[in-house]
Amino acid sequence: MADSSRVFSLEGRGLKLDTAEDIEPYIKSLRENDDVEEVHLLGNTLGIGASEALAKVLETKKKLKVANLADIFTARLLSEIPPALSHLLTSLLTLPNLHTVNLSDNAFGLNTQAPLVDFLSQHIPLRHLILNNNGLGPAAGVLIADALTALAEKKEAARSQGKEVPNLETVICGRNRLENGSMAAWAKAYAAHRGVKEVKMVQNGIRQEGITHLLTSGLVHASQIELLDLQDNTFTATGATALSKVVGGWPELKELGVGDCLLSGRGGVALFEALQKGNNKKLEVLRLQYNEINAKGVKGLHDAHTHLPALRRIELNGNQFDEDDEHIEKLRAILEERKEAADGVGEDDENYWGLDDLDDLEEPESEEEEEEAEEAEEEEEGVEVEERAARQLAIDQQAEEQTVPQEKDQKVDDLADVLAKTEIK
Repeated sequence: MADSSRVFSLEGRGLKLDTAEDIEPYIKSLRENDDVEEVHLLGNTLGIGASEALAKVLETKKKLKVANLADIFTARLLSEIPPALSHLLTSLLTLPNLHTVNLSDNAFGLNTQAPLVDFLSQHIPLRHLILNNNGLGPAAGVLIADALTALAEKKEAARSQGKEVPNLETVICGRNRLENGSMAAWAKAYAAHRGVKEVKMVQNGIRQEGITHLLTSGLVHASQIELLDLQDNTFTATGATALSKVVGGWPELKELGVGDCLLSGRGGVALFEALQKGNNKKLEVLRLQYNEINAKGVKGLHDAHTHLPALRRIELNGNQFDEDDEHIEKLRAILEERKEAADGVGEDDENYWGLDDLDDLEEPESEEEEEEAEEAEEEEEGVEVEERAARQLAIDQQAEEQTVPQEKDQKVDDLADVLAKTEIK
């Protein structure tokens, strides 16, 4: 038991608990504590029997607010995880104050997602969901997103009955191979949860089409968002342009993470022109590393600084400009002035203020090379548009071909029946 009676922790003990008997000595103090508000079980491995015994205890802890169940199935058979997870999550459904659930670093692919989907679609008190490195893939990703959409409907139904219901405020779902295939479902989920404040979907293999859909059909509705982290996905100029069109609708935004997203030179310029419109006055942190941002983009960022009075941290390493660029020097001086004016706030954190170290910049392109790159981007976009149109046409034609013969066959059958009856008479 941790020092505080409100926190129960077995964190990092490396325990292998298979049965109810195995886990009993470790949960005896939890069983006797009705004031517990947080349970931290990460870094152990639980079998079906141990999970069932723990679940019976958890469902009695009506004051519980936080359940950290990250990394609790290491070395378990695929067949063990669904029933063990089902025991735990079913017990959590009974807890009216449980608002934060962390299930990171557990394998929830298509074979094991069912208990999680059931829980997410029903737990109305949920405010903060953390699902990092769960091996979802696009198919299971769709099911998770659909569950969150169903949760939004349940929250709204409860509100219509006069109940106080919290918004889903945090969704952290990184390193899950969500890819383009699940982005329509995720966009729908975010469109339903318009009170979301923090979204982190890093390293998911999402390409420009998926990013564009996620932004323009989903997150565009998240007017209260404060932190958006989509690092290590692929935007290109297409996704960056989509971002530039929606970013102005996020007046509460404090941190934007789009590092290692291949924004491109043109995409960077588009984003910074959007920030110059003055709709993001609370923005504090910009993570923009490894994006092919050029000198023209750096100038655009400098020109935006007067419209970003709260900006204190910019990460630009790995882009395509000269470290001695005059606008870089000006930005560095501006951030230093803001640090001094803040009277020491955050000084202990070297990453809190200023520019990051520019020790891995790419060689700036010549003016001719930049023009060629822009032309290539535009040509690529044109091809993408044509390919999307062709794919949609093929889908429409296939649907038409599948539907029309069925209708014709039915009409022919009906006519044959009538003729047969006529001949009999």
